[in-house]
Amino acid sequence: MKLKSYITAAALLLATAVSAQNTFEHPWAGKKIAYLGDSITDARNRESKTKYWGYLEEWLGATSYCYGQNGRQWIELLGQIERLHAEHGNDVDAIMIFMGTNDFNSAVPVGEWFTEEKGVVNADGHWVERTRRVTNFGRNTFCGRINVVLDTLKRLYPTKQIVMLTPIHRSRASWGQWNVQPTEDWQNGCGEYLDAYVQAIKEASNIWSVPVIDTHALSGLFPMHEEQKDYFYSDTDRLHPNDEGQRRLALCLYYQLVSLPCRIDMTIE
Repeated sequence: MKLKSYITAAALLLATAVSAQNTFEHPWAGKKIAYLGDSITDARNRESKTKYWGYLEEWLGATSYCYGQNGRQWIELLGQIERLHAEHGNDVDAIMIFMGTNDFNSAVPVGEWFTEEKGVVNADGHWVERTRRVTNFGRNTFCGRINVVLDTLKRLYPTKQIVMLTPIHRSRASWGQWNVQPTEDWQNGCGEYLDAYVQAIKEASNIWSVPVIDTHALSGLFPMHEEQKDYFYSDTDRLHPNDEGQRRLALCLYYQLVSLPCRIDMTIE
């Protein structure tokens, strides 16, 4: 009798699990998602037929607005944002930003998030001298560029979900004598490793209250190893994921996005 009871209980648990699985709806399903970024996002690049957002579009039944462009850096997102707003206005549920690897390769200085200045402020009815921090909007540093872009997006789309992705790992890529990009274990032209740019995007998440998905850590893509070459375009391009690499990236995003709301104005019943 006990064995029969255990079997019955197990069958009920399995049926409940299957039922829950069948009724689960991903919070980003059917939504309108804008993608801003560089060549890994650019639909026109030949390195993969289907980009990560194409897989997400298929799996989620979502609508994709792709504005990624080859070679772009953070400050150039302003042009992508302008086109998004001109073409779709406020009719978008979420905006994803996948950017930073070209700023690293172009040796954009990391810089600082803030400067400081002395001033007088009213604290509890008394005017006192204190120090305050002032957001850096300089366009010649990585931190300043991120500040400019996120300030723009937060003002233009105050009710929309914005998500940043960190750059994935990168290995050597060569497109001729004058366009050779070294492996990530070399510093760039201003003496920084890729890690500093990844860390800056994580810091920006806290400063601007914008969620970040750390694809550098979570995607599993590591082109520095020969054993992972099948995830990348070719032996001379270990920078751009191929279809299988893009699919692995998309799987990472699919499961990470489950924990984030897409439409902020939704009513939960």
